Amino acid sequence: MAYIDYYQVLGVDKKASQDDIKKAFRKLARKYHPDLNPNDATAKDKFQAINEANEVLSDPEKRKKYDEYGEHWKHADEFEAQKRAQQQAGGFGGFGGSGFGGSGAGFGTDGGGTYWYSSDGQEFSGSNAGGFSDFFEQMFGHRTRGGGGANAGFRGQDYHADLNLSLREAAKTHKQILTVNGKQVRITIPAGVANGQVIKLKGYGGEGINGGPAGDLYITFVIPDDSVFKRLGDDLYVDVTVDLYTALLGGDQLVDTLDGQVKLKVKPETQNGTKVRLKGKGFPIYKKEGQFGDLIVTYSVKLPTNLTEQQKEMFRKIQSMN
Repeated sequence: MAYIDYYQVLGVDKKASQDDIKKAFRKLARKYHPDLNPNDATAKDKFQAINEANEVLSDPEKRKKYDEYGEHWKHADEFEAQKRAQQQAGGFGGFGGSGFGGSGAGFGTDGGGTYWYSSDGQEFSGSNAGGFSDFFEQMFGHRTRGGGGANAGFRGQDYHADLNLSLREAAKTHKQILTVNGKQVRITIPAGVANGQVIKLKGYGGEGINGGPAGDLYITFVIPDDSVFKRLGDDLYVDVTVDLYTALLGGDQLVDTLDGQVKLKVKPETQNGTKVRLKGKGFPIYKKEGQFGDLIVTYSVKLPTNLTEQQKEMFRKIQSMN
């Protein structure tokens, strides 16, 4: 699974007190509660992530395991048992000091502490390797279930990448080619993806060790704010300026949509801030072909400037009639 930094999710430091964690959770929970964000499709996911982070960090025992083992904290007891068994057996003898399946990776001890070598010869000393969990994560990814002994396979590392899309690109199903670890990966991006949304491509991560499965590739979509439209969930919002005369007397007004401009009828005596909803002219709904959100148009009435004396006199007469 993708690594989630619970401290980052709550926006607190790793040395944060329990009170700091509680305050951060309450603040974010109020902000992203789905009931308070009915038009934000990402609010539910954010709220779940906040709950998950709080569940771990607010529990001193779980937090201790998370601080030491990171994403593998749920398997902390298993790792501890493995370490004790290996220490009793005199080191990491179960794998053999000669290497892993001829890949050139191996490890041993120099009498002063444990050290490890990656397949490219890089050394990770006991002082900076980060412990047993990091050893497996940095060098081999996750161990496959059911394996054991010298022939056990290890799952490859997961890869993570950001993919930048404009709002208009995210509104169209299209293909892109990514270069990941020197390899080209062609992906189809469905219309309607959201900013911050993560998709997983199974098996496109690092290669497995000793016959183990490949890791996965996690892609996070980054969609910056658009200069015209504001997106909230599947709905789009756009501000449209109308002149005073059109607002008073009514008329036609061109409005931008993702598919081009449409002509709207502005009703007479339209007030500043009036909203008009255009059904089905919003953002495509993710993986629901042919379904779209709405476009909400907000009229902003622009007052005339640089009036002539004749125009001012006309407005004075209208004013005197009220």
